[in-house]
Amino acid sequence: MKCRGCYKETSRDLCPGCRKKLFDGKKISAVLSFDAPKADNLAGFQEHSKRLSISGVQLKYSLKLDNNKLVLTEKGGQYILKPVPPTTQYVSIEAAPENEHLTMQIAEQVFKIKTAANAFVHFKDGAPAYLTRRFDVKPDNTKTLQEDFAQLTGRTKSSHGEAFKYDGSYTEIGELIHQHVAAALPAVEQYFELVVFNYIFSNGDAHLKNFSLYRVASGEYLLTPAYDLMSTVIHTPQESDMALNLYSKDIESSFYSTYGYYGKENFLELAARLKIMEKRANRILDHFPAKLDKIKLMVAKSFLDNAIKSIYIKNVEDKLKRIQQ
Repeated sequence: MKCRGCYKETSRDLCPGCRKKLFDGKKISAVLSFDAPKADNLAGFQEHSKRLSISGVQLKYSLKLDNNKLVLTEKGGQYILKPVPPTTQYVSIEAAPENEHLTMQIAEQVFKIKTAANAFVHFKDGAPAYLTRRFDVKPDNTKTLQEDFAQLTGRTKSSHGEAFKYDGSYTEIGELIHQHVAAALPAVEQYFELVVFNYIFSNGDAHLKNFSLYRVASGEYLLTPAYDLMSTVIHTPQESDMALNLYSKDIESSFYSTYGYYGKENFLELAARLKIMEKRANRILDHFPAKLDKIKLMVAKSFLDNAIKSIYIKNVEDKLKRIQQ
């Protein structure tokens, strides 16, 4: 049996390592005890929902552990559950839960990016969903102070309109990391790697709210683990490559003006603006193409169907060529 967390072969639906990360070692099933949201039970789900992306159509539900079962909850949520988004406007939308799970696993396993613990689960009726553990909830169920970069830049719907979370640049986020994080340089390099990752894996929805800082026990602020990573282009093929500009007037750069997309030149310029040494930036950029075989292996292990696996790999290969130009 393949682990629904890390894809390793295991005797249960979740291996011991994934059970530890998700449930502190408790033997919780990857099959939920209730059905997916639909007409006859939607009212109950709506009490625990909040709209997310893709482009505002994805729903999330709050769960907690109760007698070794995951149950819907209005307060004290320890987990977030994302079912298939309830829309027919997007391509292959039924694959969204596993798309997010796979992309998060590649970030963690292949690139060693710290991510929120997650798994690919199913409702009682067989419908798929993505499950992630909230990293802002402490063992005593109190919350860690966390602020995303929409909050840190003072952008809200009332002040900047409906598209407020797309009103900014990746440079602006990096500058704020320098201001708020004591160990700024390693944090900025970690952030830079995540921006490049989102580009290569075609996450066109990595906006201001998808990056956050949180305060740890020592009182200092750190980047949170990565979350909401997925190859959104699979579901929205005509989307922009990035949710935010890399930096001001980036599309007027010589490379972008010539090719119509970002290349290595643009990411090195972003790195320079974030005060990352060129040698270090090149090392980060170069390790992505070096991991292509491992990426392909992860995609092959995933629960995506073969047609979507092929599209996923092709998109990655296309982006890897761009950052080597």
